[in-house]
Amino acid sequence: MVLFLDFDGVLHPEPCYREEELFCRRPLLESVLREFPTVEIVISSTWRETRDLATLKSLFSPDISKRIMGVTPSWRDLSELIDVIGPYPRHVEVEGWLRQRQRAWEQWVALDDRAYWFRPFLSNLVRCDGRVGIDETTASRLRDKFLSAS
Repeated sequence: MVLFLDFDGVLHPEPCYREEELFCRRPLLESVLREFPTVEIVISSTWRETRDLATLKSLFSPDISKRIMGVTPSWRDLSELIDVIGPYPRHVEVEGWLRQRQRAWEQWVALDDRAYWFRPFLSNLVRCDGRVGIDETTASRLRDKFLSAS
């Protein structure tokens, strides 16, 4: 199972104007991930456009950081998938990462606050309220997705 992880609106509220609030929801996500040690993580956040992988990994606890496999490619570089999936940039990026690694068959979940960046009614999406980020209700839905895959 692969988790495609957004940051803004997931690991902290969006907008987040105070630096001390950045990643305030990370402990909850990390506690869920520790229950499922085989889940791999790929960063799908726009943070990947301005920071390298080492910097992104440093934002997490060491045990979670080592499970981060990379970042998604930009949808702008995946025109062949836009024709197949449609105008849903984050969904295209997820599929692009999976296909580039010959893992298109693998089960995945996206944790994101922008449902409109994915195909409508996509069962792989666990949506957060972007004004809050991941909360106990969202964490429970994420657990359910991980459990159903095992």
